[in-house]
Amino acid sequence: MILLSRSLVVVLGLTLAACAGPPEGVLAPVAETAATTAGTSKVDMVVATTRLPSDNPGSMYTGERGRPTLSFARITVSIPPETARKVGEVQWPKRVPGNPQTDFVTTRAEMIDRDQALSWFSDRLKATPKRRVMVFIHGFNNRFEDAVFRFAQIIHDSNAPVVPILFTWPSRASVLAYGYDRESTNYSRDALERLLGYLAADPQVGEITVLAHSMGNWLTIEALRQMAIRDKRVAPKIQNVILAAPDVDVDVFRTQLYDMGQPRPNITVFVSRDDRALSLSRRVWGSTDRLGAIDPDKEPYKTEFERDKITVVDLTKLRTGDPLNHGKFAESPEVVQMIGQRLAEGQSINDSRVGLGDHIIEASAGAAAAVGTAAGVIVAAPVAVVDANTRKNYDAQLKNLGHSVTGGTDEHKPLAPPPAPEE
Repeated sequence: MILLSRSLVVVLGLTLAACAGPPEGVLAPVAETAATTAGTSKVDMVVATTRLPSDNPGSMYTGERGRPTLSFARITVSIPPETARKVGEVQWPKRVPGNPQTDFVTTRAEMIDRDQALSWFSDRLKATPKRRVMVFIHGFNNRFEDAVFRFAQIIHDSNAPVVPILFTWPSRASVLAYGYDRESTNYSRDALERLLGYLAADPQVGEITVLAHSMGNWLTIEALRQMAIRDKRVAPKIQNVILAAPDVDVDVFRTQLYDMGQPRPNITVFVSRDDRALSLSRRVWGSTDRLGAIDPDKEPYKTEFERDKITVVDLTKLRTGDPLNHGKFAESPEVVQMIGQRLAEGQSINDSRVGLGDHIIEASAGAAAAVGTAAGVIVAAPVAVVDANTRKNYDAQLKNLGHSVTGGTDEHKPLAPPPAPEE
């Protein structure tokens, strides 16, 4: 208990140091002028939520639970000019109203009804190549505005050609409210399943990518599991599921994956062994490894993921500004841009011909060539991708430099059912 308390204090201190928090009312729309909007970019999204509405229009929603049915909002986020920001960063205003030239601000933020949400969605879908949709589910300790601005950053920095939909669930945005947040994901899983079902049933929709972070992965996997049990499979239009830093017990994940059955979406997992938030989560639960912090080169994970065609991207060596190492997928320019590139090319995130890791490795090829050694490739490419195809391509690059450090197999066997409980 003493160890857990000390760990909590450390994580709490790092969290507070990382982000002092935005001023109250940060979602209140700012007035636009030619001077303030010059060079800015906009991300227009619809939000579906199970949060309780706020009396403060500048906050829109609280961290408490609203109706289990969905409510909707339309929000347009203005992002500063490229010369005034770094890819991967969310720049919070120091005061309200924020300055569009230096800060993330909203130019529209209004609650809408279901019909208005459907109308917006239909219009956006017609103007989107391949009629792709991305649904983002945030993680633990997130205010409503945290989720809005982070998703806007991901959409902008990835340049993904998708219709953006944010699903946000009730989080009290406190390190000490872990239990409440966890139960809020369970409270919201039916609503997420219905949202994904609505999208998949829309004949206008071409394909759906689901991107989840941290505790939002539990919500996402549970919703997909329920869908598979109810409908005998996950909807075919849900083609890509990206699990970033999943705060999920790895043993439970095995059973959830089994319940999804076959065929299932292409699944990509972003892990980092130095994720401090997941280290604390493991202590809280007193359980086995959290999925987002495993070592994918160790057994049984290596064999299991190759067998089940799950791509694992190991971000352990990647360095970002996050002291908790919990948000690397969004804060790394290389990772977030490559996700967008893959979607723009119409390829699966773990396409069988070219793995996501190939693009990230290629981005560092110049540095590796300059070093001219196998060690140079390893140092210059801090992202390891543990899918069989990328391993082969990575091996080829290393062999050209006279060394080989990876292996793998394309053999695929169906996931064995979990063992029956003892009598």
